[in-house]
Amino acid sequence: MSTVRIATRGSDLALAQANYIAGRIENELSRPTEIVIVSTAGDRIQNVSLAKIGGKGLFIKEIEEVLLEGGADVAIHSAKDLPAQIAPGLELAAYPERADPRDALVGHSPDLCLDDLPEGARVGTGSTRRAALLLAHRPDLEIVPLRGNVPTRLAKRESEALAAVVLACAGLDRLGRSEVISERISPDLLLPAVCQGMLALESRIGDPLTQDLARLSAPENVTSATAERSFLTRLGGDCTVPLAAHCESLSPERIRIRGLVASLDGREIARAEVEGDTADSARLGEALAEAVLEDGAQSILDALREGANGESGP
Repeated sequence: MSTVRIATRGSDLALAQANYIAGRIENELSRPTEIVIVSTAGDRIQNVSLAKIGGKGLFIKEIEEVLLEGGADVAIHSAKDLPAQIAPGLELAAYPERADPRDALVGHSPDLCLDDLPEGARVGTGSTRRAALLLAHRPDLEIVPLRGNVPTRLAKRESEALAAVVLACAGLDRLGRSEVISERISPDLLLPAVCQGMLALESRIGDPLTQDLARLSAPENVTSATAERSFLTRLGGDCTVPLAAHCESLSPERIRIRGLVASLDGREIARAEVEGDTADSARLGEALAEAVLEDGAQSILDALREGANGESGP
């Protein structure tokens, strides 16, 4: 039986996720595995915001090239890092796990909540979505941009004199750092990013392995990912856009999807939610996008893109 080569970034979190998937492939598909570490532009460039250097796609471009060139058989991604369009010739084969999709407030005491932060508190985050929604709820906060892996961002609480940092609960849980979470922030305040907490397996179209990998998917994850990514694709969102969507199961046959688009300062937010049959997840994601556009998202998107074009011009 040939070895399944798993392409991944080299961060502690990426390796923890890759090793988890390697264990499942070995145990459930009876295939030996090998980890292939790939350095990405997103990992190498740390002193510039993602919005200015090309977005979250910088975390997957080199990994996709390794897949397409035959240097690996499958890639493991944090699904929230995937852009709306992946490279031609590749497909998303499985969504094997979704951990807690909420955002985590990490402060200096275990019982600290977002509403407990003092007026004007400095809060670190590398996400335009988190920054916008934090400001929408607490316009007094000073948002400090953060880059780096999870340990680096945690350390910046001290080095940057921050009252708190906001990260994904899922990443902290997977690294065994749940104890640092002061508050798991309600999605009613910070609606999660598209596919936050979810793992995605990417492989070559037509590769026989792809069918085997699909066996690792949880059906509810496929439904949620399909709905949320359909919303993302319809809006053409990237990491320069404060955009969120979260799908929840109401029953085995019904789902609810909430979505929004916000201005960078959180002063304008277009929101909507839809409910429907689980089997219609892709259509519901598109319908949610249309509803958000009707609520004012188009003008927000136009302003964001005009601003981005202005920054990149002469």
